[in-house]
Parts: sequence; C-alpha cells; structure tokens
Amino acid sequence: MNEDTNVKLPFFGIPKILPYVKKYRKRIILMILMGITASLIDSLFPLFNRYAIDHYIGEQTLDTIGYFIVLYLGVLVFQVTINYISLYWAGMTEMNVDRDLRDASFNHLQTLSFAYFNQNNVGYIHARVMSDTGKIGELVAWRMMDIVWNGSYLLFVLINMLVINARLAVYILLLVPAASLLIIFFQRKLVSVNRKIREINSRITGNFNEGITGVRSIKTLVVENIIGSDFKKDTDEMKRTSVHAVRYSATFSAAVAMMGSVALALVLWKGGNLTKEGLMLIGTLSVFMSYAMNMMEPIQFIIETIAALIAIQVNIERFTRLMETESDVADSKEVIEKYGDTFEPKKENWEPLTGDVEFKDVSFMYPDGNEMVLEHFNLKVPAGTNVAIVGETGAGKSTLVNLVCRFFEPTEGQVLIDGRDARERSQLWLHSNIGYVLQTPHLFSGTVRDNLRYGKPDASDEEIMAALKLVSAESVLEKMDKGLDSEVGEGGDLLSTGEKQLLSFARAILADPRILVLDEATASIDTLTEKAIQDAIETVIKGRTSFVIAHRLSTIVDADVILVVQDGKIIERGRHRDLMRKKGYYYDLYTRQYEEMIVNQMTAA
Repeated sequence: MNEDTNVKLPFFGIPKILPYVKKYRKRIILMILMGITASLIDSLFPLFNRYAIDHYIGEQTLDTIGYFIVLYLGVLVFQVTINYISLYWAGMTEMNVDRDLRDASFNHLQTLSFAYFNQNNVGYIHARVMSDTGKIGELVAWRMMDIVWNGSYLLFVLINMLVINARLAVYILLLVPAASLLIIFFQRKLVSVNRKIREINSRITGNFNEGITGVRSIKTLVVENIIGSDFKKDTDEMKRTSVHAVRYSATFSAAVAMMGSVALALVLWKGGNLTKEGLMLIGTLSVFMSYAMNMMEPIQFIIETIAALIAIQVNIERFTRLMETESDVADSKEVIEKYGDTFEPKKENWEPLTGDVEFKDVSFMYPDGNEMVLEHFNLKVPAGTNVAIVGETGAGKSTLVNLVCRFFEPTEGQVLIDGRDARERSQLWLHSNIGYVLQTPHLFSGTVRDNLRYGKPDASDEEIMAALKLVSAESVLEKMDKGLDSEVGEGGDLLSTGEKQLLSFARAILADPRILVLDEATASIDTLTEKAIQDAIETVIKGRTSFVIAHRLSTIVDADVILVVQDGKIIERGRHRDLMRKKGYYYDLYTRQYEEMIVNQMTAA
C-alpha cells in the first residue's frame, strides 16, 4: 500500500483524532493551564533578580531580605509543583491515549475480513497499531505542551520587555525574524536528512532479517559474500548520511547559540549605554540579558514542534485510514441489533445451528482478483454430510470453505446456513459453530491448556484430555515435562508442525462444532499417526457437517461427495467410485498418487 507522505490535514489533523481524546479534555485543559502558569512563573524569575540587584545591591541594604527569600522560595516550590503535576498529567495523557488508540485499532482489525490482510503486509499493519498511535499520543501530550509552554513564555517575555523598556525590546525583537529563518532553514535540512536515515535503516533492518531467516539458502547457494557486500553498502550509506545529520545538527546548535550571543551583545551595547546615561538601572539590564539569552531556545522548540506536527499528520492520516476501512464482510445494523457484534454478542438470541449448507447460484471473485472463481455454482450439503475438496496445489480448494465460513461474501447468489442466508445472522454466531484446523497450524504463546481452552474457555482438564485422546494427541503430552502446563513457545515454536497440528485439531474438537473444516489437517503428520487420526476423524465427523480439503486422496475415499477443483473451478463432483469410473481428472490424480505411494513403499523396503 502506497503511503502519502505529503498529506495535509487542517489543524495538523487534530479534528480527526478528537473522538479518541475528548474524554481526557478536562485533564488536557488543566494541563494547558498549568503549562501557561509554569511559563508565566519562568518569565517572572528575572524580575526577582532585578529587584534583588536594584534594591539589595544598588541601595546596599538587606531590609526585607527575609520576606524576599520566603517569597522567592515559595514561588520556586509552587513552580516545581506545577511542573511536576503538568508533566505527570502529560505522561498519563500520552499513555492513556496510546492505550485507547491501540485498543481501538487492534479491535477494529479483528472486524476486518481476510481481504484486508491479504492486501496489507504484517509490517504495515504493525506500524499502524504501534508506531502511528505512539506518535499521536506524543502529539496530544508533549507536542501540545511544547507549543503551550514555549509560546506563552515568549508572549510573557515580550509583554515584560515592552512594559519595562519598549525601545530596548524593539531592538531585541528585530532579531526574531532572522533567528526564525535561520532555524527554519536548518530544520528543513535536518528533516530531509533524518527522513533519508529512516529509509536506509528500513533497508538495513530488512536485509538483516533476510540474512537471519534465509541463512540456510545463503549457505547452500554460497552467496555470503554477495549478501555481506550488499549489507555493507547500506551501512556505509547510513554512516555517510548520519555524518551529514551530525554536521547539520552541530551547525544548527552553534547557529542558535550564536543568535543568542548576538541578542546578548545587543542588550549589553544598547542597554549598557542606557545604564551609563542613567536611563536604566543595572537590575533592568540584567532582566533583558536573561530574556535575550533564553528567547532563542523557545523559538527553536516552537519551529521544531511545528515541523514535527506536520510530520505527524501522516501518522494521523494512516491511523484514521485504518479506522475508516470498512470490512468486505460486515453484519448489517439489523443483525447487530438482534445478535450483537464481535465484542458484545447477544447469545440469548442465537439459534442452534443444525449444519445444513447450500450454495445457491453463487458466483465469486476475490476482492483483489479480476476473474470469477465460481460462476452460478449450486450445491446442497445436508447436515452431517462429509464433503471432500481435492485438487492440485494452488487450484483454489479453499474458496468454498472461505464462503461457508463467511470469510468472504459471494459476489452474486447466496450461501444458506440452515435454510437462511448467512448474512441474516451474525458472523460470530456462525464462527462459534465452526471448528477449523489449518494446514499451517498456529498456537498462541502459553501452555497447552491455555491453547486448548481457546476452543472452550471453561473446559475442564478431563474434557481437554478426552479431546486429546480422541485425536491421538496424548503422545504430544508424554514428551513434555509439565503436561498440560507445558509451554508451547511463540507460535508453538517449541513443537514440531505435526504436534502443533494435533493440538489444533484437539482444540477444534473441544469446541464441539456443528461444522468442521479440515484444511489438509494431516499434511504434516507421519503415516502411522495419520492412520490413528483418520480413525478419530471418522468418529468426530459423525453428526457434523464437514469440509475436508485433502492432499492425500486416500484419506477421503469414503466422503459423501468429492469436489474436484482445477484453476479455481469445480470440474468434477461425486463419490469416489463414481469419479473413478469416469476416468477423468480425479482418476488421474488418484492413480498418480497411488503409483507414487507404491514406489515409495518399494524404495523404503
């Protein structure tokens, strides 16, 4: 997906995120008021110094020194308290907004169809949920505080200078446009260079990842020198670009310091003459010196913050684009009102599912495709029927299953569940009655017990063990030290693919689904275990509607109906013996696999 890096939103895109931060508006308003108060106090401290110099030094008296110290310390304590509270609230606001945005984006992702995930890679989605939301939280809290504090501080300083000595204030203010232009020039250079650094860093990260994940291919192809050379080119470019960034940054800091020194020199020149002529007291001169030295940094911060706000517009746009993305598969308002949604289901209104499935004049084209995969397809699957779907790898065997599970909607026609259009009831109702075992199983980080309870959250250990025995998966536990309390690792990495498949099969059975989908569920299991699990399958599919996507045709010879798929089209259908008599495509597939099995057995012998 292409990124629009030149997005321009009104008011830095803040109206787009107001719905997510409005519940913190009272805290944000108080945070702003405290920031203004803190900047006011900061602008008053030079006036304390002015009074001390003119009164205690100029008049050489310590009269009222006690009151002065108490007042000074009181204001200092008040300032520290205000700063602590405002910074604490800013931090809390950032964390709360981050949490809410991430929760909202993650939950919204759960409502999107498979089409969205097919069209957007994991890295892109991860950046929306983590990076973009973090930038927005930073905007709401710290960037806002930077603008408020620095802007109000400059305003109070300007007022103080004009009130104390308008003539000298004008001399200093003449430097502000020049300082602003200088800061803007360097800021643009730094933004450009840092953007290039991020691009190079992304390439380095990608190459590093490929170098680790593709280590076997690298070694077998003997291309270590090529991979290393490409990686070195990127790191060398990163070094050169980073040196440019450091050079610009150093020059930038020196230029800002120089402008502060120029302002100080101007104050000493003009203010010194006024003091010499008796038109200004030394204490007043010290106030202007303090303001002159401290004015450039807020200007720098304001310009940097505005540049950051412009950059954050892209993050806001990408986040709102995600939140405004509508699923290709969505329940209607009427369905949600009756059956609830994914996060607030109204299970009391859910009807029991029998398992009758019917494809009624269904035509289908994938959202990112350009030709029909199914055209005017009709099929009745009575409850309890075992449907097998076979074909070469990539033939499109999963299409029918995706439509039954309502992972995609038909382009035309209807998929009926128990005689009603699947769209007339909620997705969650349907998915809660479907058990799905994937060809590439996924386990969640945690224990075996935790993973199986995803199938039935309140399952007892006895129910879990019964499901494991039913699919011959108790052998997996025998290899693990802690039994059901054994960790499976991230994504189940501590287990073999076959072991993960057995556990995922037990998880599906534990849910007692009315419709069972097996997507080449025995593909990664050895022949001995496959025989045991086939016996289990024959047991668990009784009374259930089942769809079995099979690579090994020997496992589906007893299916009630076999659908043969080629190039996304169903070219044959029928029982095993009928298809074999036709001597068509299915016959060729079956005999080819049978011959390969005989050859393998003879080779093994």
